[in-house]
Amino acid sequence: MNENDNMAFEKPSLLEGERLDDLLTHEYKIIQSREVFSFSLDAVLLARFAGIPKKGRILDLCTGNGVIPLLMATRTDAHIEGVELQPRLADMARRSVVYNGLASRIAIREADLKTLPALIGSEAFDAVTVNPPYKPVGSGEHKGNIHQALARHEIGCTLEDVVSAAARSVREGGRVSMVHRPSRLAEILDAMQRHRLEPKRMRFVHSRADAEANMVLIEASLGGRPELRLLPPLIVYEGAGRTYTAELLDVFYGRKKELNDTGPSDKMEG
Repeated sequence: MNENDNMAFEKPSLLEGERLDDLLTHEYKIIQSREVFSFSLDAVLLARFAGIPKKGRILDLCTGNGVIPLLMATRTDAHIEGVELQPRLADMARRSVVYNGLASRIAIREADLKTLPALIGSEAFDAVTVNPPYKPVGSGEHKGNIHQALARHEIGCTLEDVVSAAARSVREGGRVSMVHRPSRLAEILDAMQRHRLEPKRMRFVHSRADAEANMVLIEASLGGRPELRLLPPLIVYEGAGRTYTAELLDVFYGRKKELNDTGPSDKMEG
């Protein structure tokens, strides 16, 4: 770990419409803007779910404003590279990395993931994470704010593009972790297996215990043998109210750095 990583830094220069928010771990801060992008629960859960090495190299595709690399930096000393198509988001991510003293551990690359393997070489990373656009083009309204449209709809990249880039970037036996919508699970599994990514762990996320899943967390291994573990569901809210469950609070506010595979009954610290 670089000696500057835990130093306090002066407030970065913010562009119009930007703000500096506490990251939920309270260890770091992040530059955000309502005009462009703000992180949400899916990014936090992916950063806590993903199987990542303690050292080595990690790639985060569709990195947005860099929230997943920042959160993963609380779990590992590995070098993390974030890739983002949109120049403004990539710039926000870079400034957040510098502000938090993490420039020696996190690099942000402005690039199109469809051409990424040609830039970085194949099989370069020990682990890949991705929080991709969820909605196919034509699945709903995406006019207006182009930044939000690119984040939500497959305008800049399709599911096939994402899986292909992840598979070509990770080493043999390395892990690829993704958060997505359950409605596209069949497509995700099909694409992964066609690109030799064998699903190994899966966990559904439900807003409440009696609600349908609205997110799915998936981890696959390149060239792995078929063996999928379906983990206990992750419940976000208790009862009919808006109170977070204990497990969600633990990972959302950084009391635990990882989601436990055995669910809320597991008392081990992450």
